[in-house]
Parts: sequence; structure tokens; C-alpha cells
Amino acid sequence: MVRIAVDAMGGDYAPREIVHGAVLAARDLGVAVQLIGPPDIIEKELRRHKTKGLDISIVPASEVVSMDEKPSRAIVKKKDSSIVVTTKQVSSGLADGMVAAGSTGAATVAAQIELGRIANVSRSAIACSMPTSTDQPVMLIDVGANAECDAHQLLQFAQMGALVYTALYNMENPRVGILNLGSEETKGTQLVQDTYKLLQAEKTLNFIGFIEGRDFPMGKVEVVVADGFVGNVALKTAEGIAKMIKLMLKQELYASLRGKIGGLIAKPSFDAVERRTNYNQSGGALLVGVKGVCVIAHGGSTRTAIKNAIRVAADMARGKIVEKIEKTFSLAKAGSAS
Repeated sequence: MVRIAVDAMGGDYAPREIVHGAVLAARDLGVAVQLIGPPDIIEKELRRHKTKGLDISIVPASEVVSMDEKPSRAIVKKKDSSIVVTTKQVSSGLADGMVAAGSTGAATVAAQIELGRIANVSRSAIACSMPTSTDQPVMLIDVGANAECDAHQLLQFAQMGALVYTALYNMENPRVGILNLGSEETKGTQLVQDTYKLLQAEKTLNFIGFIEGRDFPMGKVEVVVADGFVGNVALKTAEGIAKMIKLMLKQELYASLRGKIGGLIAKPSFDAVERRTNYNQSGGALLVGVKGVCVIAHGGSTRTAIKNAIRVAADMARGKIVEKIEKTFSLAKAGSAS
């Protein structure tokens, strides 16, 4: 049985929603869940649920890293924090993967220190799945781990993103594109121009060239490559636009009797769109390039998001994504040496 360690104290709604999501995952997904944090607090939450027969255990941790703390300092200072102990469960082999909500920086730093990077991987990156107008999601990498990158690092992000996409969605040779201000080969910064040449020469990738920000929500590509600054801006902008449209639609529907009646008729369709665009359904983002499965959930994650984040972590563990990335980069190193 796959074992997933969960930081029970991370996120806006911890520990209640975290524990509840872990219970749902243990019940519905058939995984073993380890809840990390103060035992008395976790036990109190577990008593709210029927857990008989479920493989749920508690791993003690006496400290918590808060959202307003500087991640690098907090991780070094708080050795017994729930996020550090959660990461150590994976590094020591006691868990097959981990889930952490709350501070993305804290989770990233803890994973970098405790798990370490895969050999020959220059930098780890955060890969986030987003909905599109089609049934096939798009993966954006990097969405915040690296504000500045070089072309070789973006090439590696593309390689890791394609491997993760195949493992998550069972699609061979996903289309890979570079996020740029235009689709023409002559456009963009020196960074994207240099990256274009590297990806074009990398025959293991299904590289389709530059894409614009309006392209990937329409499903024109499966993997979008960007540095962490650009990727994070694109992600947050997309989230903001989705919220704006939902709010505007609600305002218009409630503005008149005709709108209210129309809204009632169309409610099933509206609900379906809400499910497709709700980040709780995707579970969380993957920190790829480290020697362990690490899923970083949204700070506002509900029980549904935590359950799905555990599902993603379990799928990645079963799919041996870390081993596949290690193999790819060991072969790449051997090829460049020869």
C-alpha cells in the first residue's frame, strides 16, 4: 500500500480540513496516510470521523511554520516543524510521497534540504495543472520556484514536465511549448530565443514552438514552459480572470427576474463549469526535480483538495516518476559525456 505523509498543520483551514481530506483519501483511495503534527490536536480532529479500519497514523511534530515566516530561516530553525518532519518521512523511506498546504516557500525549501535534487537536475520546478476548454488539462512549469532561469534549466523543465504529464494523464508525447509574447520565431527575449533552439534540438520532446498566453487555455498544448516569474504571473492572472468571470456572471444573473430564471435553468451547466475550473479538483502542484514525490496544495485547500492532492501524490509514487526523471537525466548526462 502506498504511504503518503501529510502536513496536518499547513493551510488556511488546518488542521480540520487537512485531517478530513486525509480521512476521505484513506477511505476512498486505499492509501495509508500519515498525519504530521501535534498528536493531541490531530487526535481531536480524527475523533470527528469514522476511522475504524483505515490506515491512518500520527507522526509527532511540535512546531509549525507560519505563512508570515521567512521559509529559509524557519526551516533551519524549526527542526521539529510539521513540514520538516513530513519531508523527513519521505527522505527516510517511511513514506512514498508527501502533501503540504500553506507556505509554498516552506515546502519548497524543506524539500530542497531534506530530499535534495536529482543528480544532473540543475533546479527543481513547480508544475501546476490547469483546466482548458477541452477535456485535456495543461501543465504549466515553472510557476514560482525560480524567478530567474537560463535556457538549459528551461530545457530541463520541459523534459520533466513532459514526463510528469505522461505519468499523470497517460498521454505519450505531450505537446510542449514555450510561453512567449508572440508565436513568431523572431519574437521574445534572449532567454526564450536560446531555449527555443535547445528544445528544437531535443528530439525526445514533441516541441511545437512558441505559444501565447491566450493559447494554452484553449488546449493548444499540453506542457507550457516558462521561468518561475512569468509562469506565476500567468497562473495568478488565469485564476483572477476565472474568479472575475464567475462574479460578473453571478451579478448579471441576479440583476433581473429574467436573469434569475435563466440562471435556474442553466444551473447544471454552471455547476459543471465550476467543477472544471475549481483548483480543489486538481489537488495541488508538483515540486519536480527533487528526490521524492512532493505535492504542494493551495493554501486555501478544502478537504476535497487535500484528498485529490493525496491522490496525485499516490499516483506519482505508483508511477515511479522520480525514478523516471533520474533515468532520463542520467542518460542525458551519459550522452553529453560521450
